[in-house]
Amino acid sequence: MSESVDRVGLPDELGAVDYLLHRGEANPRTRSGIMALELLDTTPDWDRFRNRFENASRRVLRLRQKVVVPTLPTAAPRWVVDADFNLDFHVRRVRVSSAGTLREVFDLAELILQSPLDISRPLWTATLVEGLADGRAATLLHVSHAVTDGVGGVEMFAEIYDLERDPPARPTPPLPIPQDLSPNDLMRQGINRLPMAVIGGALGAVSGVVSAAGRAVLEPASTVSGLVGYALSGMRVLNRAAEPSPLLRRRSLASRTEAIDIPLSDLHKAAKAGGGSINDAYLAGLCGALRRYHDALGVPVSTLPMAVPVSLRADADTAGGNRFTGVNLAAPLGTSDPVARMKKIRAQMTQRRDEPAMNIIGSIAPVLSVLPTAVLEGLTGSVVGSDVQASNVPVYPGDTYIAGAKVLRQYGIGPLPGVAMMVVLISRGGWCTITVRYDRASVRKEALFARCLLEGFDEILALAGDPAPRAVPASFAEPADSAPRSVSGS
Repeated sequence: MSESVDRVGLPDELGAVDYLLHRGEANPRTRSGIMALELLDTTPDWDRFRNRFENASRRVLRLRQKVVVPTLPTAAPRWVVDADFNLDFHVRRVRVSSAGTLREVFDLAELILQSPLDISRPLWTATLVEGLADGRAATLLHVSHAVTDGVGGVEMFAEIYDLERDPPARPTPPLPIPQDLSPNDLMRQGINRLPMAVIGGALGAVSGVVSAAGRAVLEPASTVSGLVGYALSGMRVLNRAAEPSPLLRRRSLASRTEAIDIPLSDLHKAAKAGGGSINDAYLAGLCGALRRYHDALGVPVSTLPMAVPVSLRADADTAGGNRFTGVNLAAPLGTSDPVARMKKIRAQMTQRRDEPAMNIIGSIAPVLSVLPTAVLEGLTGSVVGSDVQASNVPVYPGDTYIAGAKVLRQYGIGPLPGVAMMVVLISRGGWCTITVRYDRASVRKEALFARCLLEGFDEILALAGDPAPRAVPASFAEPADSAPRSVSGS
């Protein structure tokens, strides 16, 4: 591990997308918190657990930094080391009832995710949940999306984990130097730099116009064709790919999370048998679950709009900030054959990834970030075109430990930015978990949906051969009329 992640270039200024996500924290409908729920094989020592985050916050400055927004928008918002940083505000412990279940932990996670992060402090909390059955425990790591995305978070929080249960002690890093920067100070800095910024911007604009004009004179046909092509690509990227489901149209402030477990090798084998990737198999299983749910309620649909975040991170990118875009799919619910469904998903993903304007939201984010809050929230509500968002985040391939406790499973719980459900696949330590957080106004038959989730992925796993592996419920009880499920490594 590096002595300080920030030394390799975490920027001080918030990017436009990061600031949009930061602004959304005040509104429960646009709140962007992401959470990792980890199941541990034993309860870690509290002092050792707390010390892991103390040391990590000294190595990764973002864990000690808060956002300062200028009083007037003369400069970009800035990450600064919080002079009032208090680890005990961020690292907490609770105890569930005797022999607590994972269901209780998921319910606690919902309460945390539905509560706003304090934007006057660093934007994260870590809660140790004690009292689970068999001496187990859980952690709830809650982070604002303004800090990083899922892939960046894997790198940023690697500092808290070990590769063995009792590793040698590490030296304590030095305390970061606090920064005393007020919103007025940042505004004045922006004003002082404004003349040079205007001159630089004007020169850049003139240079760009001259360059574009030269290309237009020399190659008028290709210039016009390129602009038109990009505009048409932008329309395809922004427009929803299918009509919304009539079952999933309602929205509220109440949400629930369900999750299932699958050995990674089983999902990989099924994907290979179907001629696709793990991501293809994952999305096909989700489509199968949604098809069953719609059919059971007498509202069959052939497609629905689904957004799949795609990472834009390069190897040289830092862990902080957001580097992703969304690919809009017409999720093929009406395709009953799982192999054909995987092929349709793969074809759409390939086509959408090649769109010239795939990152158009990132391109227009600087304009969106300075809009008044009321206008921005209204615009956000009107452009959300998906019923479902589905992420896939690979984490750590081998065994990992935190303060002497082994991480058995990790469940990714994402935000609900105007969609009916957010689905996250996490692969870690030989396991896949599929976690579905949904709006309870959209999914009203909760037991039915949980059953459909199991059956949708069982259908995909059946491609792996006979005897077919099966998905295992993590947050809910096995349906009463189902055959027993057992997998190794529990």
